[in-house]
Amino acid sequence: MRIATFNLESLDLVPGGEAALARRIAVLAPLLDRLRADVLCLQEVNAQKRGLAAMRDQEGPSKRDPTALRRLLAATAYADCHLVTSSGPSGEGMADVHNLAIVSRSPVLETRELRNDLVPPPAYQAVTAEPREAGRLALAWDRPLLYALLALPDGRRLHVINLHLRSPLAAAIPGQKTAPLVWSTTAGWAEGCLAATIKRSGQALEARLLVEALFDADPEALIAVCGDLNAALEETPGRILRATVEDSGNSALASRVLDPLEEDLPAERRFSVIHGGRPLLLDHILVSPALKAAHRSIEALNDGLPDEQSMTPDDPRSNHAPLVAGFDL
Repeated sequence: MRIATFNLESLDLVPGGEAALARRIAVLAPLLDRLRADVLCLQEVNAQKRGLAAMRDQEGPSKRDPTALRRLLAATAYADCHLVTSSGPSGEGMADVHNLAIVSRSPVLETRELRNDLVPPPAYQAVTAEPREAGRLALAWDRPLLYALLALPDGRRLHVINLHLRSPLAAAIPGQKTAPLVWSTTAGWAEGCLAATIKRSGQALEARLLVEALFDADPEALIAVCGDLNAALEETPGRILRATVEDSGNSALASRVLDPLEEDLPAERRFSVIHGGRPLLLDHILVSPALKAAHRSIEALNDGLPDEQSMTPDDPRSNHAPLVAGFDL
């Protein structure tokens, strides 16, 4: 069995963008097929508005649909797989950008989307807000996590958690920005970095609390946490997800550690993004001890990966490389 994660980087179909989507499919479809995945966790799936006729059909109440993703999958060996997508805030429909998707060859028994369900938005008073009274903030997560319970052929069940944590870019502080990436003061920017760190680490905590609940129900649970963490594992979000014995100081908790499979990659292949000439590993697959025992291989398909700082807006490639792990299940 093979489990993969891949940030598609804003897979979209904009009005008049049929040719651009076709170019992206021509590049991405062969890469997806190379993965030969049985479970595929995807990030940055944009959703498109549906026509009035589609809104009245049997697909449900959502006003947006992952049309671009459906077209991509139709051009691959995943065309007949089960597809689960995040449904947006409060379930009223997919978000326009950066949705999550899980593609599975195994039947999907259960799905769940969590966004501040286990961890309420932290209350925060911004000290640089202008005016000051506008600084009472609730630091809600920008994106949910997507959970799926899969039925394996041998009767066991696999828990899959798809994550896309917030980037380190500074979060908005009222009155401190003059444009999307332009700050009025360095103090405001610095506080925005703190707010972004709280959001990103809070998302990781929510995923860890879900993992804790799964272990409570079954200490031998098969769990895979996959996705773009926008962080290396030695950073706080990665440490929260892993929960190593070295960090907890309690050897009795060893059975609840999540193991990062990337440690089995050759050092020269241990990257999924290139930023300004620096190779970084921001995408990860972490697994429970029971799933780690069945682990047999890990690959990063990063040959020919472009440097994200030198990519043009019309480049059909993703600036992330997929990771795929093999298991004897």
